[in-house]
Amino acid sequence: MPRQGMRLTGWAMALLAGTTLSATAQDTLTVGANIGNVPWEFQDESGEFVGFEIDLVAAVAERLGAQVETVNIPFNGLFSAVQSGRIDIATSSITITDERLESVSFAQPYYDSDQSLTALADGPASLAEMKGRVVGVDTGSTGDMWATAQAEAYGFSDIRRYEGLAPAMLDLQAGRIDGYVSDIPALQYYVRDKPQLEVVERIPTGEKYSMMFAKDAALATQVNTVLDDLKTEGVLAKLHEKWFGVAPDEGSSTVTVLPMPSLD
Repeated sequence: MPRQGMRLTGWAMALLAGTTLSATAQDTLTVGANIGNVPWEFQDESGEFVGFEIDLVAAVAERLGAQVETVNIPFNGLFSAVQSGRIDIATSSITITDERLESVSFAQPYYDSDQSLTALADGPASLAEMKGRVVGVDTGSTGDMWATAQAEAYGFSDIRRYEGLAPAMLDLQAGRIDGYVSDIPALQYYVRDKPQLEVVERIPTGEKYSMMFAKDAALATQVNTVLDDLKTEGVLAKLHEKWFGVAPDEGSSTVTVLPMPSLD
């Protein structure tokens, strides 16, 4: 799989900057991400990995005096990769759920989201018009879970699963699926310069995104503390403005310090 290393502030620089490093800090953080997940992690015209979460991980690693190695992994493979220790952190607009908390750990959330239905501009205008039609989702995503649970209620004729947004969008434009259910911020960002596509309905799910770790990993607690600082110092708010063009909502998880998620 494609790999990309990014050198960040080293141990000496971190100490000079006043960063306190715990015994759990490490020289390199291996981060798994589903590259192509705009605007969270994708490749720019030069092939560099860019995006909201790429920048966020870089900011976290800098505070820890570490460097980052990003590994491109399909979304559904992130869970086994982090559980097995192949990667230290998983990102890709991953929703915190109680089911996932049974087998992995999350740092505090940093983005509030919902699902959405995207279709051709002259296609289905709502979920109600998806009866008897084919819907696409990302394998193992919360969109997949939602569509599977609601398949009978909305009368989907089939659910087709993809490894990322790009192949799903190709099939949508080719008419092989009629609609695509996925995270609304990614789709709003993707269709902004594509008049042939439209986000036709927001699907309220109350999701919150965060970084994912092996169950009870010490690194999760360490990163959670760094996120406290990045929120209070306004770093996350600036990243939100950079990638979404607007300031985050007051009271959202992007600017509010929150506890680590748990099943307690």
